Amino acid sequence: MRRRISWLVAATTSAVVLAFVIPLCLLVRSMAADRALATGNDEARSAAIVVSGLHDSPQLSRSIEQVDARSPARTTVVAPDGTTYGDPGEGLLLDDDVQRARDGEAFTDVDDRGGEVVIPVDTEDGVFVVVTTVAPELMRAGVYRAWASIAALGFALLVAALLVADRLGRRVSEPLTLLAGVAERLGDGDLDARAELHGPPETVELADTMNRMADRIEELLIAERATVGDLSHRLRTPVTALRLDAESLTDADVGERLGRHIEQLQTTIDTIVQDARRPLRHTMSAECDARAVVAERTAYWSALAEDQGREVRLALPDGPVHCAVDAQDLTDVVDVLVDNVFAHTSEGAGFSVTLEVEDGQVVLEVADDGPPLVVGLDQPRPGTSGLGLQIVRRTAARADGHFSWQHDGSGTVARVTLARVDV
Repeated sequence: MRRRISWLVAATTSAVVLAFVIPLCLLVRSMAADRALATGNDEARSAAIVVSGLHDSPQLSRSIEQVDARSPARTTVVAPDGTTYGDPGEGLLLDDDVQRARDGEAFTDVDDRGGEVVIPVDTEDGVFVVVTTVAPELMRAGVYRAWASIAALGFALLVAALLVADRLGRRVSEPLTLLAGVAERLGDGDLDARAELHGPPETVELADTMNRMADRIEELLIAERATVGDLSHRLRTPVTALRLDAESLTDADVGERLGRHIEQLQTTIDTIVQDARRPLRHTMSAECDARAVVAERTAYWSALAEDQGREVRLALPDGPVHCAVDAQDLTDVVDVLVDNVFAHTSEGAGFSVTLEVEDGQVVLEVADDGPPLVVGLDQPRPGTSGLGLQIVRRTAARADGHFSWQHDGSGTVARVTLARVDV
């Protein structure tokens, strides 16, 4: 925004400065020419006065030279007989201006050769013509210096306008930048983030609206979690009643089957409540060191594996490997996959945990040595709710990856791909 404001002010100020500078430069040039011609006109009139008084005196030539020496303009007096006094001029008798002046007309001409002031002086001896010539450089004297000063002034005005625009733009953009930061924090799950109410009125209104929205989101989230927290307690009584009814059945097979269903129902309820109670995490800009998380969780499960006589094989890359998943989310993924191995393979069946980088993605594989399961790739193992695998699948999807099963003759391989993050 600051850059756009600066460009807008620069364009506007440039147009104003140009509209001011160009006419001023033309005016300076015109004034310089008028000033030079005014000097030449004064000298020509002085020479005309001398001629009218000394036209028949031998002092005429010297007096004209004295008048000519007073200014940079050059003055020539042409006598009726063609004699010239002062600055010698070539071809003046043939000059149309001299012939025009002999007819009694005084005038001023300006062309590429400069300016020329012509004044006829009528005497007893005939018409004397006074010609004062102003050179082009005299008509441009001081113009370039004045133009440079005007250009410097215009540039200074432009710079000053840009500085003011940058300051004003900063006053407008900084509150918006801070507001964007608060919005990003809210999006990342930091519900304590609040915007400061300062800046232009519109920004203050927007910040206040965002704060009220954040308060409302927090209230709704607290209410939702309170409702979910009560879910397990509300369902405990009917589930217990179902379990007692199942145990009271005279048909042992039916009672056992209902008991298994009730246990699965209880597990499903507990998993739903646990998933709903999971704390908010930074899902928009999440990242963690996958190597450290996988190593820590594998070490955690190794104690139980040792008690059950399971071989644990761990393969990790050298150095940190960062992926676009929060550390707690990745912990849940590893725990779900390893827990499936313990829950659905016999004691003594080993498993391997492998972390590697393939085609710019982080790949996590958990493979067990148990018997193959005749289920679809997208189905949970028998006797499970499948909610844990749904957590794994959602976590992989948030990280621009995917989750899949692979069954072979020696066991099952769970494969999770996650987007890699360069740090």
